[in-house]
Amino acid sequence: MKIVTTISFFVFGGILSAKNPKNIVLIMADDIGIECFGSYGGTSYKTPNIDRLASTGLRFTHAYSQPLCTPTRLEIMTGRENHRNWMYFGIMPPKEKTFGHMMQDFGYKTCMAGKWQLQSYDPPDFPNADERRGKGMHPKDAGFDSYALFHSLHTEDKGSRYADPTYLSDGELHKELKGQYGEDLSVEFLLKFMGKNRDEKMFLYYPMALPHWPMNPTPSSEAWKDPSRRLEADKKHFPDMVEYMDTIVGRLVDGVEKLGLRDDTLILFYSDNGTDQRIHSRFMGKKVRGGKNRTTQTGIRVPLIANWPNGIESGLNSDLVESSDFLPTLAALAGKKVPTDWQIDGMSFEPQLFGDKGPVRDWAFFWYDPRPGWDKEKFSRSIFALDHDYKLFSDGRMYEISGVDLKEEQLDLSKLTPEAEAARRKLKGAITKMMKGPISAAAKIEVDSYGRPVEK
Repeated sequence: MKIVTTISFFVFGGILSAKNPKNIVLIMADDIGIECFGSYGGTSYKTPNIDRLASTGLRFTHAYSQPLCTPTRLEIMTGRENHRNWMYFGIMPPKEKTFGHMMQDFGYKTCMAGKWQLQSYDPPDFPNADERRGKGMHPKDAGFDSYALFHSLHTEDKGSRYADPTYLSDGELHKELKGQYGEDLSVEFLLKFMGKNRDEKMFLYYPMALPHWPMNPTPSSEAWKDPSRRLEADKKHFPDMVEYMDTIVGRLVDGVEKLGLRDDTLILFYSDNGTDQRIHSRFMGKKVRGGKNRTTQTGIRVPLIANWPNGIESGLNSDLVESSDFLPTLAALAGKKVPTDWQIDGMSFEPQLFGDKGPVRDWAFFWYDPRPGWDKEKFSRSIFALDHDYKLFSDGRMYEISGVDLKEEQLDLSKLTPEAEAARRKLKGAITKMMKGPISAAAKIEVDSYGRPVEK
């Protein structure tokens, strides 16, 4: 279902505009699928602030991500599918152009807080780690005027993301801040930046740490009262983490309101992949296991909510959206176009935000390989495409997928209906088209978790 939007006009910078918010805040949660949100049919957790954004904004029902965090982070920031720029897990090519660079060029003040994990990943004693350590992009080079980020340097330097956190802030490393909580500091940093630059156009990117493992107590947990338990890792803390994630989002929205900037600010809420597999949640009256790392609907189907009081009315949108689409959407929201010399794969969903007609995705493409790297032994490369009803892998496997309950069923290729056969041909063509290139050197060779070529 689509709902046509009525647009309110406002003035900033002397230009009358209905579809160019002065400020854009992009929030990306870490490891949480649609089954965890009341607005999508989840019943296990309380998420009133995010549900309010959904009920008063536009909720996308078919938004997708990669199955794992770093692949999505690479894709969302560059607008390029992973095989275009893949080096290694946890590595952003240092010379990549990001939406931070683009928004700077468009005249926006830019800020990023939360999780980085794009400069280095492997610990020093991991085999062949010396080939990868420190080879990625440093946050200072990513197109942000100011940043405060967890896991910005080497893995062994990252510290905690939650209690007593460690983070890199505008070049200064803050280690083990006793009694503090990472997400609290991130929101404080973002709101301080907005207050300082309130007269400027701003783009803020907030890739949250919550609710990623380790599942620790939050400041709202009973266990938090005992400092010795604050780094206790147990999945029983997951509900508290989801609810504190919601609290943090609410705090950010309220902070923007208090600064007098809410009417001028578009807020986008998204997630980098599905929920941790250790977690089972109630969704649509059924028990659903998290699918992080997997190419199933529970691994790649994620929330996407757009809320702007002065520009977007409440409603639903069922069009396909994937991670690469954010960069061209941001360009359109800025009233600009992606530079012609940038190679991107994404398609803007800006028309959908305002109920306008425009190009829509007929399929979404996925190139997924989180190797090589520490703790990646269980992974293998997957290449596939999907539409609303079907998913096809490059090896020929085909599934019927459900847009309601996250289920999927493998099909017998010898017994396809005419509809399924037409979808198979379409998705096969999509895979062929996307794999024509350009393709990065690392993506041309399949390797194991140690970086050794896989024998075929």
